[in-house]
Amino acid sequence: MAFSVRWTSADLEALPDPLDDTRYEIIDGELFVAKQPTLEHQYACGQLYGALQAWSEQTGLGLAVFAPGIIFAEDDNVAPDVVWMSRRRLRTAVGADRKLHEPPELVVEVLSPGPSIERRDRDAKFKLYARRGVEEYWIVDPGQRRAELFRRDGPTFRLAESPDAETDLQSPLLPGFKHPVGRLFWPDEF
Repeated sequence: MAFSVRWTSADLEALPDPLDDTRYEIIDGELFVAKQPTLEHQYACGQLYGALQAWSEQTGLGLAVFAPGIIFAEDDNVAPDVVWMSRRRLRTAVGADRKLHEPPELVVEVLSPGPSIERRDRDAKFKLYARRGVEEYWIVDPGQRRAELFRRDGPTFRLAESPDAETDLQSPLLPGFKHPVGRLFWPDEF
């Protein structure tokens, strides 16, 4: 007889604070554990956050947030790398716990090395964000020096663009936003 544990946000709260760089997320009741990301990963996140936040300050349309906690439900508790949320949606999304409880319009995940982490971002998180109403999901791949931009298509996402390092990131969700994909990646001189 097989027995499986269905994790919840309460279970995460009961865990002791990690002594190392371990990060926990729950997707559809399954616990995902990851180590702190690499410098290349964090560099890409920082570049994208900076570009989105600069555009947000210029337009006044919303806010970029670096690694926020999002609790969609007791068994869906994640911390995406970067999100962008409109001011309108942000007003109702922040809970008393100071975490997001509604889907951002845009979620970005930067891939880290390792097949299990890539599977989590491309499969489990892809399905979660589609199911919970995220409008765009960007996957940034430092290893391939490219991005994949998925846009809502009914109940799921469809691949809208796959810009490489020579192309700009753009989105109808973010009018006038433009950022070179190549600037997301760790500089070769280091």
